[in-house]
Amino acid sequence: MFNRRKFLQLSSLGLTAAGFSGFRPKTAGNQPIVISTWDAGIDANKAAWKVLRNKGRALDAVEQGVMVTESSQGCCVGLGANPDRDGYVTLDASIMDEFANCGAVAFLERIKHPIQVARKVMENTPHVMLVGEGAQQFALSQGFVLEKEGLSKDAETEYKKWLEKSEYKPVINIENKKHQTAFAPARLSDGSWNHDTIGMVALDAAGNLSGSCTTSGQGFKMRGRVGDSPIIGAGLFVDNEVGAAVATGQGEDVIRMGGTHTVIELMRQGYAPGQACKKAMERLLKIKGSKAKEIQVAFIALNKNGEHGAYCLQKGFNYAVCTGDDQNTLIEAKYLI
Repeated sequence: MFNRRKFLQLSSLGLTAAGFSGFRPKTAGNQPIVISTWDAGIDANKAAWKVLRNKGRALDAVEQGVMVTESSQGCCVGLGANPDRDGYVTLDASIMDEFANCGAVAFLERIKHPIQVARKVMENTPHVMLVGEGAQQFALSQGFVLEKEGLSKDAETEYKKWLEKSEYKPVINIENKKHQTAFAPARLSDGSWNHDTIGMVALDAAGNLSGSCTTSGQGFKMRGRVGDSPIIGAGLFVDNEVGAAVATGQGEDVIRMGGTHTVIELMRQGYAPGQACKKAMERLLKIKGSKAKEIQVAFIALNKNGEHGAYCLQKGFNYAVCTGDDQNTLIEAKYLI
């Protein structure tokens, strides 16, 4: 086990935990950095970086960043995404700052930016999560407007295809097919679509961490289904003394193991971000056993030193890392099976 004693021993040899993550801090001091899931994170990172480069707060960066993806009508996040099996698009989101303040919404309909509503829950209510009609009523009371009912053109086409058989067949890594872009994601001929999420964590110039996560949930899910994304400690967790982490993939299984909280606690023990994500993934693999090949789950994490890392269950997950205007790259994550 990589414990504190071993960490101190390695430090004396000039080998810190950064050596295990594969990524060192870019510069000494508080160098801002933002990381996010999947290739859609490239564009999301650009918006977040505009905040960070001007010494803005990480909380503002992670909100502004994922709003780009929520606005992308052709993308797998937001109101343009595939609906549930009853034909309605429902959205979930969560946000968390450096003070352990957090807010979330789930089963939210006809609101363009659920991440903004989640922040309003955090800042303007005594609660952490609002759901369904109550979340929508709260959004309207905060000045949000209802978008028109109905599906995007692409989603309507795919929903009609899905209705021909009405079979629920999630496909792993569907966000990351080679012919997909942030604004024209791939859908399979049977309408299958999986794990429609973007998660983002950032470190600002003041040395503070924040994170966000927003999703339309699994395409053609049961009416009322909610995954891990709006659940603090599952889809998102931030501890400003340690680090921040977000998850993507099969939400039910992330919930079962308290995914991002597990990652952060492993980092607290001395594991570098990449190591912590791997250890958490190994725990998930043990839980799922032979059924692990049927799903995909991935974690990304960032610590207080600006070190980042990721790990996924199966090959095919990538994440975007931005540390400057011209330093926004996509990294393929390591995997277990």
